[in-house]
Amino acid sequence: MLLLQIPTFTLVLLIITAIVLVLTIVFYFLGKRAEKRKAEQDEQVKSMAQTVSMLVIDKKRMKLKDAGLPDAVVNSMPWYAKGSKMPIVKAKVGPKVMTFICDFEVFDQVPVKKEVKATVSGLYITGVKGLHGKINTEPKAPKKGIRGWIEKQAKKMNQA
Repeated sequence: MLLLQIPTFTLVLLIITAIVLVLTIVFYFLGKRAEKRKAEQDEQVKSMAQTVSMLVIDKKRMKLKDAGLPDAVVNSMPWYAKGSKMPIVKAKVGPKVMTFICDFEVFDQVPVKKEVKATVSGLYITGVKGLHGKINTEPKAPKKGIRGWIEKQAKKMNQA
């Protein structure tokens, strides 16, 4: 009886509001859980970190299956990450040429065709320092469009 007295438009708005509210609560708790996992993983990476001297041969953003990483690494990645492009660095460590996955923040600092001291945890590069002098990082041209605007807003939020 009560449903017949409420206009259809109002009923639709109430249902949409309820769905959005439930989704917001679900995503909040999923985000909290993801933050805890990320913190645990960061602690493990820091505990396993080693400093290695390497000559960087090449760096690219490419799919994991095309990067030449070991099959165990590719198989351990979740299905949604296998198709995404990751920052990959090919470097000569000692006599071996190895393929590393680089941290997104560090990837822009990695110089090509130069020798660096890198903080490595397994096949994951977490930090880079210049072995012979400073690392010259050229500032990128700002991105255009909505993605560039979002990144600029995110930087402002982080600084505040």
